[in-house]
Amino acid sequence: MSLSLINHLLQSYGYYAVFVFIALESLGIPLPGETTLIAAAIYAGSTGHLNIVVVFLVAAAAAVLGDNAGYWIGRSGGRRLVNRYGRFVRLDATKMKIGRYLFARHGRKVVFFGRFVTVLRTYAAFLAGLNTMHWRRFTASNAAGGVAWSAAYAFGAFSLGAAATGVGQTITLVGLGISAVLTAAGIVLARRWLRRLEQRAQAAYPDPDPEEAGAPAPGERIPALRGDD
Repeated sequence: MSLSLINHLLQSYGYYAVFVFIALESLGIPLPGETTLIAAAIYAGSTGHLNIVVVFLVAAAAAVLGDNAGYWIGRSGGRRLVNRYGRFVRLDATKMKIGRYLFARHGRKVVFFGRFVTVLRTYAAFLAGLNTMHWRRFTASNAAGGVAWSAAYAFGAFSLGAAATGVGQTITLVGLGISAVLTAAGIVLARRWLRRLEQRAQAAYPDPDPEEAGAPAPGERIPALRGDD
């Protein structure tokens, strides 16, 4: 999705666009929620047409509510949804195994810091529910991560937009371009990190994996995985 389209949606729908993009990304749909937040904050700083405090509050609310929805979807029917629709949202067996590995060891850390990591931000809440992380632990880490992420990106990008008012529209476009480059760099680094995690997860849960192969045998119960640290 291009920056010009995101800017058009922000100019047309304002806070609603911020909420929808971030909430859906947090729910597990790969949309540019972070880019939308940065663009909205720069737009607020450079034009004054949006209030940055409201942008921050909307982003934080969307992040927390979207993540909670993703958590409960993952917990209530995540396995069936992944088997049927996972390919449409790029959630495959490899990411599932990485999720098992992470949440078995670093549950709360994954929820908090995952908000700042491209790719993981999209799937962390769903995987937390799927791996039956305790809801209270999830909620505390999720709220803290959502608020911290929204504040950092909203007010940081707003400062760039505010600085652009005395220079002109060009620097705003440059700022958006830099944001896009940083986002792309984050995706590349995240993918490299995920490849390393894939190797560790494969070592921890070597194939064949009954949990990924399909439903458990009759009478078999798969133990819950809870990341409590």
